[in-house]
Amino acid sequence: MNKELDARGLACPQPVIMAKKALDGMEEGGITIAVDNETAVENLSRLAESMGAQPKIRRDGTTAYITIEKAKGQAVPEQQACCTPAAPQGKGLAIMISSNLFGVGDEELGTLLMKNYIYTLTQADIKPAALIFINKGVFLAISGSQSLGDLKKLAEGGTEILACGTCLDFYGVKDKLEVGRVSNMYDIVEKMNAASNTIKI
Repeated sequence: MNKELDARGLACPQPVIMAKKALDGMEEGGITIAVDNETAVENLSRLAESMGAQPKIRRDGTTAYITIEKAKGQAVPEQQACCTPAAPQGKGLAIMISSNLFGVGDEELGTLLMKNYIYTLTQADIKPAALIFINKGVFLAISGSQSLGDLKKLAEGGTEILACGTCLDFYGVKDKLEVGRVSNMYDIVEKMNAASNTIKI
């Protein structure tokens, strides 16, 4: 029997949390969850894929219907299923960057300091396990950013790059993301809670 959930009007991570609770509560069967934003579609698809299921997506105007089938004995991951766990490095260091500037003061100086900071991370002996970009910090991971090369180098070395989907949508730059993946608050909280140390810039 298929269970239907309506998550229209809800921002992530709420649709993912609703879907996970519904799937946890059934031994087998499926759910169809209605959402009206692309971030939710992407995160729900990752939830399905993390279970080994293939999401089915149907669209009707601005609403997308994502169906996830759970087989008998199939487990829903305890951690946020929309992500791949980061490689264990840097003793679980997570760095949250909430601005495209480093520090408070002159904008030109702040831009230069942030560029230098991210470059210096590539040169450090211990690399962060995750870089989390929220609010205006997401501008560092989109096209045109002076730090793209350094961020890509960090990603290639195993650092997980997460960009807040709500923030990308708010600033209208989601299609310009060039490094890392779109994330959500549930994912970000899980990543920070799992880190042995978190730094906020």
